[in-house]
Amino acid sequence: MEASKKEPLIITDKEQMRKWSRTMRSQGKSIGLVPTMGYLHQGHISLVKEALKLTNLTVVSIYVNPGQFAPSEDLSTYPSDFHGDISKLMSVPGGVDVVFHPHNLYDYENDTKRNKNDKGACKNLEGKGEVVSCLEESGMGHETWVRVEKLENGLCGKSRPVFFRGVATVVTKLFNIVEPDVAVFGKKDYQQWRIVQRMVRLFLFLSIGFLLIE
Repeated sequence: MEASKKEPLIITDKEQMRKWSRTMRSQGKSIGLVPTMGYLHQGHISLVKEALKLTNLTVVSIYVNPGQFAPSEDLSTYPSDFHGDISKLMSVPGGVDVVFHPHNLYDYENDTKRNKNDKGACKNLEGKGEVVSCLEESGMGHETWVRVEKLENGLCGKSRPVFFRGVATVVTKLFNIVEPDVAVFGKKDYQQWRIVQRMVRLFLFLSIGFLLIE
């Protein structure tokens, strides 16, 4: 007889996510985090399975990060299948406990200017010769970035100059919100993994363990 599938708690609010994590930790539970941008594939599922081995509870974040897209990269066409992602996570033996699916991880001057599900802010943005991301549209207000400057130069950083600062910034935000004991990343983008690893060391996220999957 097939075991019933575990349906994860879906959290969209940052403060609710932090409250859940702190409540679980106060009960002596350890928390694993698998950060993703959704549209999950077997590589993501392998990371989830590893996280399940390491901690009592597992959080998978699904958030398409506008901070790592340049104006030339159409954010609005990034693939998304949230319901399909939930089904895939429910098929994992043991299941995951929480899917953190925030609408916005950045503070804009006026958040009403941007619909919570809007992914098209980058579509008509002109860079005007500057290195900008989809968040730097006039009036959005975001101006604070986390950067690992030496490691982000070269390799993929040459063709995607805003990508790695966007990754480092959003991962910092996720770590501060979820407060995991372990974070699991894949080796598919080794430069990205090294940047996150360096950022963690420099910002003294010393309580977070890391696992690199081939």
